[in-house]
Amino acid sequence: MQPNTKPANTKPARLPLNGVDTPNLMATINFVAGQPELAKFQFRAHNEWIEGTHSKSVMHGFYGAGQEQKHEKPYYADSDHPAILCGADNAPTPVEWLLHALASCLMSGVANIAAARGIKLTRVKCSVDGDIDLRGILGISDEVRNGFQNIQVSFEVEGDAPAEKLTQLVEQARARSAVFDVLTKGVPVTVGIKTIQ
Repeated sequence: MQPNTKPANTKPARLPLNGVDTPNLMATINFVAGQPELAKFQFRAHNEWIEGTHSKSVMHGFYGAGQEQKHEKPYYADSDHPAILCGADNAPTPVEWLLHALASCLMSGVANIAAARGIKLTRVKCSVDGDIDLRGILGISDEVRNGFQNIQVSFEVEGDAPAEKLTQLVEQARARSAVFDVLTKGVPVTVGIKTIQ
């Protein structure tokens, strides 16, 4: 019998599942575990005002794995306010994009974790509702916060595992979600200003 030479922190390889390149996912986890400096990433969004409450962000370049990176193409996201909130309704509101970010972060976590655990998913749906009182952002009341007062997330998960295991997928996705972490624990945000005259 040969001694086990596999490092203790490596995860076993699995076949691709749920559209997730599981072997690549496991290789990435194992690689970064051995070289933690490669885990440092910086994502960026650059936004420009169009008119009224309409603006457009572009996400293209980012830093990761020790060097500058680029998406295969630039990705754009417009934001606006609906007419009832004095906008032209050209796109979702910024707070709706926040709900989308939370939903999609949790959803990708569920897919990756299920693939890593060998669970085949057949259907996953997620709804995210955020309650906000506009008296804060409209400057009517300093007693009301500007942002969401609460956010509710609900999942429907169907797959080839018992209900307990499917529930654990969502719990683990929540525990590892970057967006959930930012929303529930906060993060320092600085705002710099350069005026041009």
